[in-house]
Amino acid sequence: MKSIIIRSGMSPLDTFDAPHIIKNNSIGGNVGNLVYAYSIFRTLMTEDTTITPDYYNYEPSRADEINEKYDCYVIPLADAFRKEFIPSLRKYTKLIKKLKIPVIVIGVGLRAPFEPKLDEGFPFDEDVKEFVKAVLEKSSMIGLRGEITSKYLTKLGFREGIDHTVIGCPSMYTFGRELTIRETNITKESKVCINSSRLSPKKVLDFIHRSTEEFPNYYFIPQWMKELRLTYAGAPSIAEYSKNYPVKLTDPAYKENRVRFFLNVPTWMEFMKDADLSFGARLHGNIVATISGTPSIIIPKDARMRELTDYHGLTHILPHEINEKTKLSDFIDKVDFQSPTKKQQRNFDNFIDFLNKNNLNHIYKESYNPTTVPLDEKLKQVEFKQPVTPISGCSPEEMAERLENYYAIEREKKEMLEENLKNKLKQKNKRIQYLEGTLNRKSVRTTLKLADFVATMQKK
Repeated sequence: MKSIIIRSGMSPLDTFDAPHIIKNNSIGGNVGNLVYAYSIFRTLMTEDTTITPDYYNYEPSRADEINEKYDCYVIPLADAFRKEFIPSLRKYTKLIKKLKIPVIVIGVGLRAPFEPKLDEGFPFDEDVKEFVKAVLEKSSMIGLRGEITSKYLTKLGFREGIDHTVIGCPSMYTFGRELTIRETNITKESKVCINSSRLSPKKVLDFIHRSTEEFPNYYFIPQWMKELRLTYAGAPSIAEYSKNYPVKLTDPAYKENRVRFFLNVPTWMEFMKDADLSFGARLHGNIVATISGTPSIIIPKDARMRELTDYHGLTHILPHEINEKTKLSDFIDKVDFQSPTKKQQRNFDNFIDFLNKNNLNHIYKESYNPTTVPLDEKLKQVEFKQPVTPISGCSPEEMAERLENYYAIEREKKEMLEENLKNKLKQKNKRIQYLEGTLNRKSVRTTLKLADFVATMQKK
């Protein structure tokens, strides 16, 4: 039996509720992280392979434990080459250097503006180099999300096709080589799932917001942790006010009970299967629709989304195509909803080749259509938590339960923070006392030496 440890906040078999996810940040800040992890679990979990999440505990001090318990460390990453993630990247580098088992990075990307200036470099270049070098000592090559990241690593001195290769996002291969997107007749009454990102340009946010008026039978599908808190407990608000993004419980999407925050991938996909269209500025919000067979339109806002949109042929609208009068219906008859299906087989074959080069076993070894998928069999026995709906639509009893749970979490966090601060203050005081003692000893020695010197001079 082979045992794999994987970077993930939860397993597809975990049935965590909202309080647990909020307390432990099981989604890594964004529920989209569950999607590509789900795909890797499904692909690598064979009859003789177990997969265990690291639950985002990748302290270098775990190296001995990991070496002893596991045969391989699989690390799926999103846009990890970015300023905010550098402390985590450094920690991973320290851990990987201590490991004696293979370490496979399945998907990593660069965060950069829509038109990145790769020649100018980034402040984190050296950290990326150290991380990549550490990984390559433990694996054959690194899998990248797109061509922009590939060009970036090439400029850092790593060889395309030898050290790194583009594999796209593993989430697109959740169900294998075949991708089927159904034809639908989208009308004003259609069920439309909308996702958005406050990092998008204003005109894009305005466009997405206008669509809620054009298609009143919509559902807003948020992904941020802060939006889970807002949906579950009603506070805190994301912002005081916004004309084009739901930020508080009194905004129409929340007030009209049109928000669904998913806690797992299976219920998310099931909801999407019943929709006529998904669109917006979230990558995995639309990929979930795509792999569920539902037409989707994505609006890429930066280089990380752009390179994946290009690689997978995701049906999209570019920001420059949007103005203050643009309507969603203007594009529905013009875009090619089948675009992703045209690249799927080639991309999947490349992905499998990458897994094989890194000696990873998978369910497609014998056939592209395996008769048994171990994860699917296990999932049949699991009763999943349903998506979280706005607290304003709950019964008084459920509302009270949610608030009790949420504020218990907040109290616990506060107590932990205070305890950590006390410990840090205690350590700081010990350090000050040590330095004072050292300084005093040095002062005494210096004074004695000076006295000896003066006495010697007087004798002369």
